[in-house]
Amino acid sequence: MAPMARASHDELEGQLKEGLQSMYNILVQTTAYDASSASASRPSRDVLASELRNLQATLQTIHKTATTPSPEAALPHVPPELVQYVENGRNPDIYTREFVELVRRGNQLMKGKQQAFRSFRDVLAGEMEKAMPELRDDAARVVAATNGADGRP
Repeated sequence: MAPMARASHDELEGQLKEGLQSMYNILVQTTAYDASSASASRPSRDVLASELRNLQATLQTIHKTATTPSPEAALPHVPPELVQYVENGRNPDIYTREFVELVRRGNQLMKGKQQAFRSFRDVLAGEMEKAMPELRDDAARVVAATNGADGRP
């Protein structure tokens, strides 16, 4: 799980403490609640109702804070393949190592293809210059436009 931003964490922690304090106050009020006489129970009922409203407001604030998306608190995307890998009892470090190896192999293959196309571009331009000298300027322009240095990579 990604760490939350410090301010958001401290704010949420304070709200949770306030909610726990409200629950404790309700616990105390219910144990001290006097329902025997109507005149004596009235203040206890008002205090208890006030504490319940306070708890409701605190819980709504906690929910709002916890569900409000923020860029700092966004959870990272976990690939479903990795979740399946771990559920099958395998080590996620091995998955990561295999994934990095696969990406590296793919990058090497792509680099080889790019080099082959550069070489093909140069050979084709050279052969076109030999066969059709009138296209020499056009071939040089195409080579330069495709990142060839001095008409050649």
